[in-house]
Amino acid sequence: MEFALTQEQAMIREAAAEVLEQHSTSAAVRRAVEQSSGCDDALWRLVASELGWCALSVPEAAGGSGLGAFEMILLLEAMGKRLACVPYFSTVCLAATLLSRCSSPRAHELLGRIAAGELRATLASSRSWAGDRSDVTVTAAQTIDGYRLRGTVGQVIDGADAGLVIVLARLEGDARGLALFELESGAGLERMPLVTLDGTRALARLELDAVEVPHKALLMQGEEVASVLGRTEWFAALALAAEQLGGAQQCLDLTLAYVEQRVQFGRSIASFQAVKHRCAQMLVHIESTRSAVLGAALAWDADAGTAFPSLATQLEVATAKASANETMRFCAQEAIQLHGGVGFTWEYDPQLYFKRAQAASALFGETAQLRSFMAEQIVDEATKW
Repeated sequence: MEFALTQEQAMIREAAAEVLEQHSTSAAVRRAVEQSSGCDDALWRLVASELGWCALSVPEAAGGSGLGAFEMILLLEAMGKRLACVPYFSTVCLAATLLSRCSSPRAHELLGRIAAGELRATLASSRSWAGDRSDVTVTAAQTIDGYRLRGTVGQVIDGADAGLVIVLARLEGDARGLALFELESGAGLERMPLVTLDGTRALARLELDAVEVPHKALLMQGEEVASVLGRTEWFAALALAAEQLGGAQQCLDLTLAYVEQRVQFGRSIASFQAVKHRCAQMLVHIESTRSAVLGAALAWDADAGTAFPSLATQLEVATAKASANETMRFCAQEAIQLHGGVGFTWEYDPQLYFKRAQAASALFGETAQLRSFMAEQIVDEATKW
């Protein structure tokens, strides 16, 4: 499949690659990993406030650029390639995507702050895969002044430092009633950073012990919550697939640079046929995934006006994420192998990408989940004939 970029899209891709190559270097990523927050604050100020990347997909009515998923994918691929240690995924792909589907004036205000680069945000949900909501771990009880939230969310992306946390809760007294609340630091909210395999993406455990919030903190409730949340999770899967694609490409680029300068038996190991074959196989995986990811982005934009992505779009996204899971894992593994004895050491970068590959494959659709979903849809369609 061939994709012809517009001039604007090409500029986005080139600018992102240039900025991140300069500011999200290996040394910068390692410094961020060694910090407890796992965030490069200088890079975040640059991309959020100075360059305005947080406004890219925010609707124009809220102060954003109103661009589509395809443009976002180009930017996210560049971020994944450089393992940019910024809360962009949680703020824009999760929180902003969800808020853009909320009709309340408060949601509009929060979107404007995100677009301006003034607010870090995230989504606290017990699930990372669209589906059954029977296991929601936070409850909300109505009080005279608002609501009282109790519960635990075990893993929240960038949850320790987010200025805004959007919490999914089940309303007490309503077996199926779901609600979304905005939450900031306050009494009863405990944030515990987690030690994780992938230090380039921070996770935190959130404990809500009788957290009191006013009525205005309720962003949405009722049946539409599941639809909005599901749409957000599907987009998160697509966004993550784009990041994984960028990471896989960097694994190949690092490997090509290494085998070119590594000399054995008097010549570069890049001249060995076995090494060429393994690099070629990495390229085949990457190009296949790139087609799947860009195709899914086009399908997503075609569905932009719908309340929920169509089944065809869901299948496109599921295919892209499953492919990205396998491709980044394969390329990171091959990068380590082709770097030889130093491939897994801290001084070399392949181990960073291997850790990201393992962590990312468990978020917003594991390969087994995605393949099971696709198989079920195929069977359902077959039974209709």
